[in-house]
Amino acid sequence: MAKQGLKFEKSMVFLIIIFAVIIIASVILVFALQVNPVEQILENGEPLKILFVLKDDQGVLFTDVLVSYPLLSRGALFSVPGNTGAIYSSIGRVDRIDAIFMEKGVDVYRSEIEKLLNQEIPFSIVIDVKDFQILTDYLGGLKVFIPHPIDMTNETGERWLLPSGYVNLDGDKIHTYLYYYSQEESAGAIIDRYQNVMTAFLGALEKNSALIFEDKNFKNYGKLFSVNVDMEDLESLLKSIASIDSERLVFHTISGYTDVIDGKTLLMPRDDGQVARDLFNRTILALTTQGETMFDRTYVLEVQNGTSVQGLARNTAILFRGHGYDVLNYKNADSNDYEKTVIINHIGNEEVAQALGNLILCNNIKLEEVLPDSEGSNVAQVDFTVILGEDFDGRYVRGN
Repeated sequence: MAKQGLKFEKSMVFLIIIFAVIIIASVILVFALQVNPVEQILENGEPLKILFVLKDDQGVLFTDVLVSYPLLSRGALFSVPGNTGAIYSSIGRVDRIDAIFMEKGVDVYRSEIEKLLNQEIPFSIVIDVKDFQILTDYLGGLKVFIPHPIDMTNETGERWLLPSGYVNLDGDKIHTYLYYYSQEESAGAIIDRYQNVMTAFLGALEKNSALIFEDKNFKNYGKLFSVNVDMEDLESLLKSIASIDSERLVFHTISGYTDVIDGKTLLMPRDDGQVARDLFNRTILALTTQGETMFDRTYVLEVQNGTSVQGLARNTAILFRGHGYDVLNYKNADSNDYEKTVIINHIGNEEVAQALGNLILCNNIKLEEVLPDSEGSNVAQVDFTVILGEDFDGRYVRGN
């Protein structure tokens, strides 16, 4: 009996050892099979798409879809205005898109933006304004351009004071830059201001990357971000963002018309969002295309609105900038009854003029070289003038 008992005990020990080996091997296999989702996307040669939300206690301050393509150090920012309107299934009504964030959280918010753009956006980064101020100070400030000095007081008596020019703003000043309000400033100008902050943030990440990604430092940065990945994956995500050449960042925003529904002024996307979807797809294609621009330099445009559609010149200027052109100015034309869009070629380069026309499907191109006595004018400083007519739908010239 004693021998049988000893044999049984040895068998049990052997079985326990086998089970322990199986468990340990399984754990090792699970960890081995875990794939960093950021690295997996990059290994497939795809761009990273990240929803970036800056929020405060009242809701969303601004939202950008950030597209990063580290292989070519390229990136794009696609702004989603908070008042973008539609019938949103997640809340069962027509409303502002940022209402979804407050009611349903960032995951549902991201899902609705994915539907709007018809693109999967795997990652989300949410930062509270207070944490963004701390992050700004960690990064040594954010450098932005302020065209005119700001000196005003809000309704509660708080003074907003900012200098003009290229200035490096600390956390407190960034708070002022984000929140100051002027009745003379358009909604588009406010979006430009938010994009300036994002550009400065990306530039600061790039500049300080060696310091940020030291093991002893990163946890202090990482804890300021609320993300849908673990800390290791967040580090990979931020490294990819830090590789973007911020000076060549592409900017876009959702365009449309405003409508008042249930007392709320909503931005209704053009063609039920199809214009935004097309633009987003083309932007990704441009970012991931090998090689530099087909041109030997950056060409300068002036965009004029020859219609009564408000904001058309500004939105089209954003479109051109996103495709590598430098827009010196956008303004109203000498009249608002242009039937046809026209491109005026001031430099005689037919190839570049045609490429510009192809971008908006415009065949109405006129040659008009700059005269010597116009050297002091805006025309002398631009290569092409684009006058938008009634045949322009916000993206293309129709009826050519």
